[in-house]
Amino acid sequence: MKYLLLLAFLGVVWWVWSKRSARVDETPAKPSVPSPEKMLTCAHCGVYFPESDGLIEAGRAYCCEAHRMAARSADH
Repeated sequence: MKYLLLLAFLGVVWWVWSKRSARVDETPAKPSVPSPEKMLTCAHCGVYFPESDGLIEAGRAYCCEAHRMAARSADH
């Protein structure tokens, strides 16, 4: 009986040790911080928007295709 208890105790110790060592090996990845993006102002409506979302034509920035087209038709 004592050998059975000793075997059970060693099994529990081994199980705890293996779980602990598995957690140590898992290093949490650092979340990547997005870099700040340049903000532009729409030449038509004046709204601010990220540079990647806009359209640039003739040195002017527009927030959407409709405003780019409206400015183009107003120039002609």
